[in-house]
Parts: sequence; structure tokens; C-alpha cells
Amino acid sequence: MPDHLSSLIADVVTKYAGELVDLRRDLHAHPELSWAESRTTDLVAQRVEAAGWRVTLPSPTGVVADIGPAEGGPAIALRADIDALPVQDVSDVPWQSTVPGVAHACGHDVHTTSLVGAALALGELHERGELPGRVRLLFQPAEEVMPGGARQLVADGHLEGIDRIFALHCDPNVDVGRVGLRSGALTSAADKIEVHLEGTGGHTSRPHLTGDLTFALAKVTSELPAVLSRRMDPRAGVSVVWGVVRAGSAPNVIPDRGLVAGTVRILDAVAWSECEAIIREAIHDIVRPYGVTATVNYLQGVPPVVNDAGSNAILAAAVREALGTAGQTAVPQSLGGEDFGWYLEHVPGAMFRLGTRTPGGATYDLHQGNLQVDERAIGIGARVLAGAALGSIVSPGLGSGSA
Repeated sequence: MPDHLSSLIADVVTKYAGELVDLRRDLHAHPELSWAESRTTDLVAQRVEAAGWRVTLPSPTGVVADIGPAEGGPAIALRADIDALPVQDVSDVPWQSTVPGVAHACGHDVHTTSLVGAALALGELHERGELPGRVRLLFQPAEEVMPGGARQLVADGHLEGIDRIFALHCDPNVDVGRVGLRSGALTSAADKIEVHLEGTGGHTSRPHLTGDLTFALAKVTSELPAVLSRRMDPRAGVSVVWGVVRAGSAPNVIPDRGLVAGTVRILDAVAWSECEAIIREAIHDIVRPYGVTATVNYLQGVPPVVNDAGSNAILAAAVREALGTAGQTAVPQSLGGEDFGWYLEHVPGAMFRLGTRTPGGATYDLHQGNLQVDERAIGIGARVLAGAALGSIVSPGLGSGSA
């Protein structure tokens, strides 16, 4: 990318740095849950439209915005998720959440604000006639629920005509001023599973005359992971972890109903396509000897995020332009789920990890109510997003190489 364009992006993001921090704090103080992000939608739509973008409002929430020619030339998408979590904000900051039990505990307020910053920079490039292609912004609702808002935006056609897509995710394990990159799988597939057991029930003194549902439930929780370790390639990284185990209300009564629920996470996309059928078969085989029946509710949530090597190379160039060679760091594959993977089922792209930890400061964890971020990360995220979009347009050959 020409040096003067990289400098222009940096200048615009710096010019709006104070406004972007104010926007992030506003979003943090007024978080909204999945599919209910109405206020966030309005704020974002007004700001990017004022910057010259053509705005579309999907239903019920979210913002899609375009700039550049309607046809011809490369078309690049940038995505940020806008929803918050049902978590109590316990951070001691003036912009603490004002909504009881709801917080931006995954950093989506930073994602959204960084994309607004990229929009301001790319809007100014377009105004100067230096954006020879089209960019689409996807301010996506409902990333924190399954199957998530990405599938709806794809189904509604908002990825049509797009050649490449980029996104970011906060990483509180990486210092601000550094960006984590990885070619190939970045996250895992993440599914939800519920197993409902039913039996005759009875007295604990006569288990041979009942379907011992509680014992069967315990078998499911312990034996299903063991079965998968032998039925599936261990390199697929299948992990079943239970969050709910529920049955009975008295110590001397075998209940007639019970529930176990949890998540299934899989590192490999091929194994993901095979896993549900194996799990269903295994559960029925496990409970059959105990005289109970199982109903398995399996929700396929998100595929792995698999970064295309060419797209990752474009990100690496954008990071170098924004931060120099010291700004890039390698990150491992995570067992976390991210519905950005749905976009990558249709077009090549990549996600980067945005460092949010103050150097020498505390390390926080995502999805926790005390999450705090170093707000200098906002401008960095904006510059890398804008740089990746522009680099894809002005240097498309870079995306055909390897990272």
C-alpha cells in the first residue's frame, strides 16, 4: 500500500481518537443483548452515514454500510459484532454498565468502535478519490448466541459480491500495541448439547425395579467424552464439557426425569461435520442398559474460524504499516467459538487478535464482569481494519501469497 495512504489512515484515526474513546465508553455504559441492539444500531448508523457511507438496516438490528462504486473493482467486507453479554459489570470505571446484569464483557464495544474508526478513515479516502474499490461494513448483531447473527446476514445476501472479509477480536492476553495473527484455524467449532433422560423412577431400595436414571445420567457425563476419544481422530481436538447436570430432589428417590447439558468444541472442520451423528449414537448406546430413554437436542453452533493464508498475509502487511515489525505476534488456536466462521464458509478472509492489555498491568479474561481494556487498542484496531481493506484493493496480488 502506498505510504501516503497509510499515513492518511493514521492521521484520520488520530484526529478522531477522542470521539472514538467517547463512543466506546457510551456503548460500554449502555450494553444491549443479542437481537436487541437498537440503541447501538442507531448510534452506529448515524455516525457512518454522516461519514458518507450508504447505510442499510437489517432486521431487527445491525448496520450494513457501503462506500465506493456499486459495481466493478474488488469488494472487501469488514465485520464487527455489536451485542453484549448477560453478565454483571463489576468494573470500577465511570463508564460502567448502567444496565443491570448486562455488560460488554467480550469487548464488542471495542470491536464496534474500531470499525467506526476504520469507516471514518476509509470515508475520507473515498472523498479524496483514493479508494479504487468498494468496502462494506457489517455491524453484526447477536454473535453471543447460537446460531448467531452471521448466518442471518449471509442468508439475507449481505455477503453477495464480496471478495474478502476481515474482522478483529479483543485479546486481553496480548499487550496493547501488538496484534496476534495466525494462518489456518484460529478458533474451534462450538456446539451445544442437551440430553434429556426419562425412566420409570422409584425407590432407591429397589433400583432393579426402576430405570436408574441418575446412574445413567452419570454414565453419560463420564462416558461420552471417553467414547469420543476412541471414535474420533484425537488430532481433531474434540472437547465435551458439561455445564448442567440436573436430576432428582430427594436422596431416597430415583427420579423419572433428568438433564445434562454442555458444549462440544472441535478444532477440525471435517470432524465437526461428523461429530453430531457419532454423539447421538453413543448416547443411546450408553443409556440403553439402564432402562431409560434419551432425547438428544444438538445445536450446531459455529464452524471453526479458518484464516485464509492470503488474507492473513494482507493483515500482516496492515499490521506492519500500522505498528512496525514488532507489532505482530503469533497466537495459538483457541477452543472458543466465533460465528465469523460462517462468513469464511463463503468467502476467504481472516480475523486478527487485538491486544488490549496494558503492558505490565493486570490480565483480564473475556466473558468476565471485570474485563477492562486499554483504550489505545481502539485506534490500532481501526488502522489495521482500514489498512487490510485498502491493501486488498490496491495490492490484490498480496492476497494470493502465503502468510
